[in-house]
Amino acid sequence: MNHLKALTPREKVLLCLILLTVGIGLFFYYDVPRGKEEPFPFEEEVSVEQEQVKDASPTSLGNESAIVLVDVKGAVTTPGVYEVHTNGRVKDVIQKAGGFLKEADQTQLNLAGKVTDEMMIYVPLLGETPVASSAKNETSLISINTADLTELQQLPGIGPAKAEAIIQYREEEGPFGVVEDLQNISGIGEKTFEKLKDLITVQ
Repeated sequence: MNHLKALTPREKVLLCLILLTVGIGLFFYYDVPRGKEEPFPFEEEVSVEQEQVKDASPTSLGNESAIVLVDVKGAVTTPGVYEVHTNGRVKDVIQKAGGFLKEADQTQLNLAGKVTDEMMIYVPLLGETPVASSAKNETSLISINTADLTELQQLPGIGPAKAEAIIQYREEEGPFGVVEDLQNISGIGEKTFEKLKDLITVQ
């Protein structure tokens, strides 16, 4: 205390300022946490983008790109060419075309049939005469690549055994490239094929 009394007023003011400066410095030094640095904002954004890329798996991207083009004509609201997924059905394409007109003959179509690329679907009017064979109506033909056992047996000369053989062939060898490939099936010779060629398609 004697030392403080010996100080001049100016020296006392300087001492107070020094102590105040040291105190403020110590406060900030101990107040700031050590070893915990805040991450840069862009680091969090990068990790979010990486997660989004992982979510976009090759499988999901591949499914989106599996699209075929189908031409819809006849008694529908909006005829035209429509994009459909490869697992789509005829009924899906008809919906895209706005649905049937009131005078459409829906009984001539297999709405459950699978679509294929470059397929043409013609919706006839009620009482309309089937198109001549020179201008084949693709919807009146039976696809040997997609028809089931019941549909295949609608063909002349094709019973349960041959229908099963056709399905087994396309499962093992892949889709028929041309209708003539049907002759690769045991029991289907030239005579049988002549009866079938105008009634079948590979589309």
